[in-house]
Amino acid sequence: MPVSLSDKSQLLTICLLCALVWLCPVSVYADEFAVNIKKAEMTLRGNSYVLSADIDYQLSDSAKDALQNGIPLFWTVQVKVQQRRAYLWNKKLLDKEIRYRIQYHALLNIYRVRNESSGAVGNFSTLSAALHTMSMIRNMPIMDKADITQDAHYIAGMKVSFDRDELPLPLRPIAYINPQWYLSSDWYLWSLKK
Repeated sequence: MPVSLSDKSQLLTICLLCALVWLCPVSVYADEFAVNIKKAEMTLRGNSYVLSADIDYQLSDSAKDALQNGIPLFWTVQVKVQQRRAYLWNKKLLDKEIRYRIQYHALLNIYRVRNESSGAVGNFSTLSAALHTMSMIRNMPIMDKADITQDAHYIAGMKVSFDRDELPLPLRPIAYINPQWYLSSDWYLWSLKK
């Protein structure tokens, strides 16, 4: 039985409405939780470049509930530096990761933040204090001055990625489909000053 043109347009309208209804919850939650890089820069100190950055962590209710139940949450801060070239592709000079773990300990009533890369640990009485510590990177040595030449142009980038694969196995499928677990930032790019 052939389908008329009006039936096709009605079907298309229904599909579009379903897509809009499916996307609405994402836009409603988008302002309530996110991870954003507010500012990042690399400056020359002596013979090495150091990274300073401000990151804003706004956790969703699902992430806060998981923390309160003792589930650790992991984020990876990726830092990249590339030399821009006119031919082929950009040359990668640096690809560094800084990994953070935050966990609530109910018996002690504290939040513990661990820099998995350096081993530094901090204990905090509130979640906001723990997130504040993760949100500030100050004067972290990243690369040597000798790696940079004066006649080239360099681009630096930074991204914060939430590691859903570190969640307990029963929670992972939910974390991949529920927008409350989309707790990664976009790339923040800037030109490296020599």
